Amino acid sequence: MSTEQPGADAYGQELARISHHQSEVIDARFTVFQALAAVGIEHEEADGIVSKLEAGAVAGAHTWISESSAPHGSEQRFEDGWHAGVRDVASYLLRIADTTATTGRGLAASNAMLVAHLSQPASPALQKTPVEEPVPTPAAVLDAKDVLAAAERFPWAVAASGERHWPDGSDFLEVALSAVGPEEREGYIERLVVFVEQHRARLEEMLRTHGPGSKPASRGRYALIGQPETLVIVERMETNPFLLRGLWEEELETVFLDDLEFVWGPRIRLSR
Repeated sequence: MSTEQPGADAYGQELARISHHQSEVIDARFTVFQALAAVGIEHEEADGIVSKLEAGAVAGAHTWISESSAPHGSEQRFEDGWHAGVRDVASYLLRIADTTATTGRGLAASNAMLVAHLSQPASPALQKTPVEEPVPTPAAVLDAKDVLAAAERFPWAVAASGERHWPDGSDFLEVALSAVGPEEREGYIERLVVFVEQHRARLEEMLRTHGPGSKPASRGRYALIGQPETLVIVERMETNPFLLRGLWEEELETVFLDDLEFVWGPRIRLSR
């Protein structure tokens, strides 16, 4: 018999297990990059190898889901619904596998920099001299206007001003930027620009199928698609989804984030 409690408690336990697996994969990826570097594999090739492995894991889940069947003896209507749901989930997993196979560039180089930093010996002067309490370094200031100006430069991801659902999306931007940690603020705009360039195809498709003027948007849903603030939201959705979700639920209606999450298809979906 399952010991999980229904409702929110069970969902919280699921998130805890997901968080555990995320931590495990970070450690495992670190080890794999070290091993590849040790045998002379270049960073770009190492990124490709690891991305293919991770995509293959998702493809395995796709196969497992696709081969599942409704409980024996189910009514025909139940079986039809079951198979329709299986097809939707399988298609979603295929999208994740395709994306995973082409992302992750730069991870091997970052891993090598971290290894080099950790392997540096401590300065002899620092070892002999009593260390005073360090003075905290002020975190870099992340100006919302500068971030918004950078996001506005991408017409394939942002609808024209007159077409947007929210002429002023400052509330959404404020919550998204609050999910950018102090250690991430330095150079964040540059990283956001790289993120948008890397995901151009996905952003173009999202704006085309669910942006202003599309059939889904005409029903009053997917209001954030086409907003410049959304580029920060999806970047945080990929980078720190747990923190983004927690902050969002404290300040804003979750339906906006749920709709965006459904269309974007992040690596981790937190909506129920």
